[in-house]
Amino acid sequence: MVSVLMTAYNREKYIGEAIESVLWSSYTNLELIVVDDCSKDRTLEIARSYESKDSRVKVYVNEKNLGDYPNRNRAASLAKGEYIKYVDSDDVMFPSCLQRMVGPMNEYPEAGFGLCSVINPGTKICTSPHETYLEHFSGIGHFDRSPGGAIIRKSAFDKVGGFSGMRQVGDYEFWLKIGAYYPMVKVPFQIYWVREHDEQEGKVNSLREKDRLRVQVLRNTFTKEKTPLNEEEKKSALKSLERTILKRVKLKIARLF
Repeated sequence: MVSVLMTAYNREKYIGEAIESVLWSSYTNLELIVVDDCSKDRTLEIARSYESKDSRVKVYVNEKNLGDYPNRNRAASLAKGEYIKYVDSDDVMFPSCLQRMVGPMNEYPEAGFGLCSVINPGTKICTSPHETYLEHFSGIGHFDRSPGGAIIRKSAFDKVGGFSGMRQVGDYEFWLKIGAYYPMVKVPFQIYWVREHDEQEGKVNSLREKDRLRVQVLRNTFTKEKTPLNEEEKKSALKSLERTILKRVKLKIARLF
């Protein structure tokens, strides 16, 4: 039912704990696909040790280094499950994570993906593309999730062509793309632990550059891609993103004084 996808590059410190968190899942109808991106440390050796002990673990090695999002696409191409669920090799999935994601996806077969979101009383669990976009730009921020905060129907992933390969904001770009074609299911927060350390991509690259790329991606999407928003809603969405960025910059400046 679920293909858990773990891409890895030089994660010997963390990958064992990441793999164990998947194998300890209360939801057991899964396969774990680990794709090593030419690591230079013991990452592959550690992953192979789990493969030898549990038939659900399948380890692959790239012939050359692909980088973050192209490697995510490679992992997805190997998946056999109805759903794909990314777990980064330095993060940890809680035991109930898959169960709490798969349930709503099964309940709403029209949904192409699910993202961690606030589910308030009286609000929809499954939103149409138009509703998802409007909620995101109203301040809820659905598309600000990392791949680890999502579950994706494999057929929908394939239909929209997966990730483009763009660094830093490839996930944001992908949510805009799949969110334009498929309804989204809201799944709970606090089922996935993102580890913070100095080697992760978000620490290496500046927030200013990431914000610049977000604006670029959104403008490109509105110009070249299908979206569920009309022209006025597109203008409002761009202003909303720019306000969010400005607010973050002002907050950062305030903290300096």
